[in-house]
Amino acid sequence: MTRTWKIAENAFFELVRQPIYLILMAASVVFIFFLSNIYYFGFGEDPKMVKENGLAVLFLSGLFCAVFGASNSISNEIRTGTALAVLSKPVGRIQFVLAKFLGVAAAVTLAAFANMLPLLLISRLAFDVYGQPQIPPIIVFYSCVLASFVVAGFTNYFLGRHFVLDGVISLLFFVILAFIIINFIDKDGKLQSFGADIDWRLVNLSLLLVFALWMLSALAVVCSTRLELVPSLAIVCGFFLIGLMSDYLLRDYLDTWWGKMTYTVLPNWQLLWLADALEEHKSVPFSYIANAFLYVIAYLAAMLGISLLLFEDRELH
Repeated sequence: MTRTWKIAENAFFELVRQPIYLILMAASVVFIFFLSNIYYFGFGEDPKMVKENGLAVLFLSGLFCAVFGASNSISNEIRTGTALAVLSKPVGRIQFVLAKFLGVAAAVTLAAFANMLPLLLISRLAFDVYGQPQIPPIIVFYSCVLASFVVAGFTNYFLGRHFVLDGVISLLFFVILAFIIINFIDKDGKLQSFGADIDWRLVNLSLLLVFALWMLSALAVVCSTRLELVPSLAIVCGFFLIGLMSDYLLRDYLDTWWGKMTYTVLPNWQLLWLADALEEHKSVPFSYIANAFLYVIAYLAAMLGISLLLFEDRELH
């Protein structure tokens, strides 16, 4: 078990050290916050549109992170011979696949957490056609993002530390700092009670999206045992789109055996994308999250079992 956690830790830091990870995290964090600074003319639905768009950005950035991480951790190591070197030690293939998934899932979860903080902020900062952007929170947030790169550049130049890793750590720290500071500032720049007007329902909705990202991470691991980055990305995106439309595509065939089987195999992403819960007086109960977690665990077990079967007879060079 210690070897599994060690391989998972290495996979996690290997992904976090990649420049694309820092780019995805920084770009998504900045873009999510930017969504609350523009006019939508949404006929009174502007705040809800901002929250839904923020959730979509969180999910898409996590999807690309999952596919890139799985491809980098498995297919690249198979191609370069690193996987063979690891498996030549007392490490089984099931340990290898499980550890790689855990590392990728941890990195995806970290990125989702960083994106959730500005998502919570925009739930308070969003405005309708009669409102306007709040300047003090904008200054604080973007200053903190800029400061994170300044700190990473300083530690890289003067201390010789890894720029990307320090960039991820400092970005996470400064985003948390900005979240805390902005929650104590009202729209006029005065002090207020912490968390006032924050839509905390977004925490549950973000958690459900993290569950979906874990499932896509497992699928990316399955693809990476045989394919490279681009084919894996195409399959994962296609699988996501088909699962998103499974109710529409299979509704007329649920009385057939193959329709029932296909509907069972395809994940119904609508069960994890509950943007309708953002409507007034609606929420996602904890019991629903618990049931969704059990569903995700079962799906992860199936996907990891398939990846092990595909990896078991894979020739390593």
